[in-house]
Amino acid sequence: MNDATLRLSGLTKTYLTGTPGEVQVLRGADLELRAGEAVALVAPSGAGKSTLLHIAGLLDSPDAGVVEIAGQDLKGKGDRTRTAIRRQDVGFVYQFHHLLPEFTALENIALPQLANGASEKAARDRAMTLLDRVGVAARADHRPAALSGGEQQRVAFCRALANSPRLLLADEPTGNLDPETSDQVFEALMSLVREDGLSALIATHNFDLAARMDRMVRLEAGVLRPVE
Repeated sequence: MNDATLRLSGLTKTYLTGTPGEVQVLRGADLELRAGEAVALVAPSGAGKSTLLHIAGLLDSPDAGVVEIAGQDLKGKGDRTRTAIRRQDVGFVYQFHHLLPEFTALENIALPQLANGASEKAARDRAMTLLDRVGVAARADHRPAALSGGEQQRVAFCRALANSPRLLLADEPTGNLDPETSDQVFEALMSLVREDGLSALIATHNFDLAARMDRMVRLEAGVLRPVE
């Protein structure tokens, strides 16, 4: 499909264990994400969700198979090319916010832009715009320790989108939050995804949230299957 932001084809991944033997996590996983589509990734714990996300985001490499982002086949590409694509085209959100504690909310969002060549003014303006969109602009000058869990995660979303990526990968982004805050934070995330036309692959154990995305896929026995 021409509008596929992410295409995974025939991914396999095997890890050697500490004892004799190996664990095959992926056994030919296939997936396509179109522009503007939010897909929920569900699976039992230990099934390989994080491995799949790391491969999709170029943080790890498959043993075999193809990863394409925005039509570019990344097989055999060097670290410099992979890093450049990851910095520009991919945003990550994790269960824990991983914000830098010594910097303010605004600075946490500006830093990846500065690393990508943006001017300080442009980076700060973009950071404020994103914070305003998720309703925490008033907290821009606060460090992470002074923010609530929901506010921290909203700032993490903004940081993931700082460089206007095409693809958002999220690993249990509301897993540390209470149900009410989880719902609010999820709505903020989906608003960003819809408004910016992102492709999003969101791993979650929360089937209520998963059902509010465009579709669900389950990682089971190393392959991805649609959830009807």
